[in-house]
Formats: sequence, structure tokens, C-alpha cells
Amino acid sequence: MSSFEPAAEPGGRRSLAPLTAVCAGYFMVILDVTIINVAVPVVGRELSASLTGIQWITDGYTLVLAGFLMTGGALGDRLGNRRVFCWGVVVFTLASAACALAPNAPFLVTARLVEGFGAALIVPGSLALLQQAYPAPAARSRAFGLWGAMAGIAASAGPLLGGLLVSTAGWRWVFLINLPVGVACLALTLHHVAPSPRQAARALDWPAQCLVVAAVALLTGALNEAGRRGWSDAAVVAGLGLAAVCAVAFVVREHMARSPALALSLLSSRQLSGTAVIGLLFNFGFYGMLFTASLWFQHQRGLSALATGVALFPAVAMTMFASVLSGRLTRRTGDRPLVVSGMLLAGLGLAGWAAAGADPSYWLLVAPMMAAGFGTSFALTGSTATVMGAAPAAYAGAASALFNTARQIGSATGVALGGTVLATGADYGSGLRTSMALGAFAYLTAAALAWLCVPAKPRNDRAS
Repeated sequence: MSSFEPAAEPGGRRSLAPLTAVCAGYFMVILDVTIINVAVPVVGRELSASLTGIQWITDGYTLVLAGFLMTGGALGDRLGNRRVFCWGVVVFTLASAACALAPNAPFLVTARLVEGFGAALIVPGSLALLQQAYPAPAARSRAFGLWGAMAGIAASAGPLLGGLLVSTAGWRWVFLINLPVGVACLALTLHHVAPSPRQAARALDWPAQCLVVAAVALLTGALNEAGRRGWSDAAVVAGLGLAAVCAVAFVVREHMARSPALALSLLSSRQLSGTAVIGLLFNFGFYGMLFTASLWFQHQRGLSALATGVALFPAVAMTMFASVLSGRLTRRTGDRPLVVSGMLLAGLGLAGWAAAGADPSYWLLVAPMMAAGFGTSFALTGSTATVMGAAPAAYAGAASALFNTARQIGSATGVALGGTVLATGADYGSGLRTSMALGAFAYLTAAALAWLCVPAKPRNDRAS
């Protein structure tokens, strides 16, 4: 394995500081997706939140993150990615402090929405800043791989760290831990990441941005409310219908716009659009599993938050190992075998959980959890590389925003639908098995799409 080639500083010395700065910001964003899962039952009890309120504490963050990613990417192109990235870190850190001080559930939900907006400013610029800091193809490829590995590290740390903090210092420290990371990330970025070029002439497609936000909010809101109101409720049906209308209107708008948020060539690319759907499906399966399993372990098995984090650790610990392994193998095998095999393995894992029975032994669940965590992360590197490789350099930010938007929609939908299935099932056990079966179906569908959309041959620019 070749050594990583860091970016050059003015004096010719090489530095890993830009990579550290960018990855610290991305780490916070992903950590806050998973760290909250083991804390929400405790938060719900202390703040007297309903199951729907608990879903919004978890899902409000991801739906705003998903809805505003394209806005964050567009602002980065127009105003400079470093500037917007730093704004995002500041907003995220201050919102985390507000979450920690929340006196009631509505305040916490509102602070989580603001935190999600800060995250949406961080994520699109992170890949653009790495591309700027590491222009050599081999170094850039490895930087992207390490950026992706941050998702695995954060996902691995989230449930266990959340359980530890909730059991010792209290649930508010789940948010306070972001403060020192945010301050360090901002300082590193300002001192070690060069200012980004601005494209002031590029107009922001505000109608398209608003349609994306509306579609994500309506879809997630309808799925959240279905657990309380029922699937046939007029508000739920109307929400789902309006979400579909907004999605269609977005596509029509992009065909008509002079300066579209997504170029038509990107929307028509099978590799890019198909892989974005794959990202949606595997996030749906993985984060839906984490949310429903966390509630099941605590409500059905009576585990504490810390014990729940330990119980989930086999699933999330595999993600870091799989990211590193897939980053090495993809240069030899290409992306398709890794994405397809990862999705098949994860699908079989959740199918195994669904078939394990009403009250299975914990040890029967370890292998399914490991398979789901490993398979998801094993496919992430190849999926990210496929998306970035399919987009022209001028649209790298838009491609990154599309892929990450799809993934966050998958996370939000997985949590919302998982919570709804738990709420409407005869009991937690049957609801959990149904949720796992849905996740398995999503993974297997992603495997079929990967066979059609992900290129089979290794790309030459991966060689060092």
C-alpha cells in the first residue's frame, strides 16, 4: 500500500492538516446521526416526549441535512467552499450547545433542525476542499477514501459513546461533546485550508432548492405521522402525495432552468443517478436498523443506554474495517464487485435478523448486525467513487450534493418508517422483524441496481 501524499504547504512541506480539518467536520455530522439513537429513549422520558416526538428529535436533524445539502453545495460554489464550510461549523457548534441546554422537547427539536442546517453547509464543501487541497489523482483518491472512512469511525463511536455519556454524565453531553471538536475544526480550517475560489456569476436556483426541502420535509413528516394517525389518515396521504408532486416539479424545473441546480447530463447519467438511489437504499437499511434496534433493546430487553451501545457495537464497529478494506481492494477489482457483494451481505444480515424469531438470543443477532455494518461500509467507498468519477470536474460539488442528499433522505426515511412500523405493530418484536425485512429488501434492491449502474472495471486514476 502506497503512503498517503498530503497537500503541499507554501514552503514545500507536506501537511495532513487540511485532511484533518475537513474530516473533523464530517465526523461531527455523522456522529450526530448515530450518537442520538441510544439517547432518545432517555431524552423522551426526561422531556416527556411522545414516540412521534422522539422520531423528530432523531429525524429533524437528518431531514434538514438532506433537504439543504444542495443549497449548501450551491452556496459553496458561489461564495467559496471554505467560507461556507466554516459557517457550517459555527452554526453546527452553536446549535449543539442549544441542544444541550434544551428545557423541553419542542426546543430540542428546533435546535436539532438548526444543527441539521449547519451540517448541510459542512458536507458538500468537505469533498470540494479535499479536491482543492490534494490535486494529484492518487492523493485525492486516498483522501476521499479516508473521508468516507470517517463515516465508519463516527458510526462506530456514536452508539457506544452515546451510551457511555448518557449513563455517566447525562444525555446533554451527547451534544456538548461537539463543542471542542467544532472549535478545533474551525481553527484548523482557517489556518491550514486555503481560501476557495468563488463563482459569483453562478446563480442560485432557489425554486429547485425549495422544492427539494419541501419534498424531503413532506415525505419524512408523513412517515413520522403515520405511526400516530395511521396510513389512511388524510394528512398522511396528502403529505406523501405532495412530496411526490414536489419531486416531479423539481425534475421539471431542472429541465427548464437556465442555471439548474443539477445539470441535465447529471440527471440522465445512469452511473450517477443510479448510484444515488443505491446510497438512499443502503442508508435506509442501516440507519433504520440502528434506530429500531436501539428502541427494541431498551424497551423490549430492558437494557440501559450504555448496554444498548455495547449491544449495537458489532454492527457499527465493522464499518471502519470495511471502509479500509474496500479502499484497498477497489484498485484491483473495480467498484461493482464490492458494491454488489456489500449489499448482498447486508441484505442477508437483516433477513437473518427478521427470521430469527420473536425473542431470539442476543448471540443469534451478532452475525446479522456485523453483516449489515460491514456490507454497508464495504459498498460506500465504491459508491462514492462511482458518483465522483461520473461527474465532470465542474459539477463535482453538485454530484456530491446529489449523492449525499439521497443518502440522508434514506436515513430519514429509514428512521421514520422504522418508528412507524414499531408504533403500528402488534408488539415491538413483530414490528422490529417487519422493519428488518424492509431493510433487507432495500439492500437486495440496491445490489440489483449496483449490477446495472456501477462500472465493473477499475479506474486508471486510482493507481498511484
